[in-house]
Amino acid sequence: MVGLRMAYQEQFDRSGRHAQRAFVVDGDMLYTGPMAKSIFVTGGAASGKSVLAERLTLELGRPAIYIATAAPGDAEMAAKIAEHQARRGTDWRTVETLLALTDTLRETDNEGPRLVDCLTLWLSNMLFAEADWALAARDLAELVPGLASPVVFVSNEVGSGIVPENVLARRFRNAAGRLNQDIAGACDEVWLSVSGCPL
Repeated sequence: MVGLRMAYQEQFDRSGRHAQRAFVVDGDMLYTGPMAKSIFVTGGAASGKSVLAERLTLELGRPAIYIATAAPGDAEMAAKIAEHQARRGTDWRTVETLLALTDTLRETDNEGPRLVDCLTLWLSNMLFAEADWALAARDLAELVPGLASPVVFVSNEVGSGIVPENVLARRFRNAAGRLNQDIAGACDEVWLSVSGCPL
């Protein structure tokens, strides 16, 4: 719409954490409300979603807890993990969990904002372990609204390409899509990262 100008404003409480967000259109308040305490961030591979999620998490408070679901299974993954650790710096405490994500979120509640990176690897871990991923996803979705401390989830968007050729890949794509829908639906806010641009 020509002439429409939308501004995004943030207010802070005395601790420096976000208290409210406000959306302003041409000087008029369009919406104001409490800051989201659960955020879902998705995007394709190398889309900038982890960087965006880290920024959103630190805006909710410092220090923050990084809940890592990846295991350094090979040299390439080990190098990627090391790169992420170096980027995060001293504002983070890392907690590793391959399968027991809901337990980890309960155990770290009231200890500051958490970043879960990422749900896609958590799903892979469950599939390899032949665990009931659908039940785990449902338990996680039910847990999120009752958490006291903020949590940011990162997950890959895997459904935008062609239909995979083999059965295992199609099973993973469908499971990831269902997991993403369940957790996004449980969160207060959803972001999509495309080419480093948050949408």
